Amino acid sequence: MIKVQEPEKIIIETEYIPLGQFIKLLNIMDSGGMIKAFLKDEGALVNGEHEHRRGRKLYPNDVVELEGIGAYIVAKDH
Repeated sequence: MIKVQEPEKIIIETEYIPLGQFIKLLNIMDSGGMIKAFLKDEGALVNGEHEHRRGRKLYPNDVVELEGIGAYIVAKDH
């Protein structure tokens, strides 16, 4: 049986967060340049749709999947 991992919740304090800033918040890449290159080359899945724009606005409950890295859900700090 294959176990599907639940997305990790990442708390934001604002109404939304741009995709590039969200990835930076994950602290998985060393620089903004690496994030830019990653999104250009690999992209991310946002709610199941391919996305290559760093400025894509993410709102609470959006799910971001980064291939080979993990899945994350945007959560609002209450």
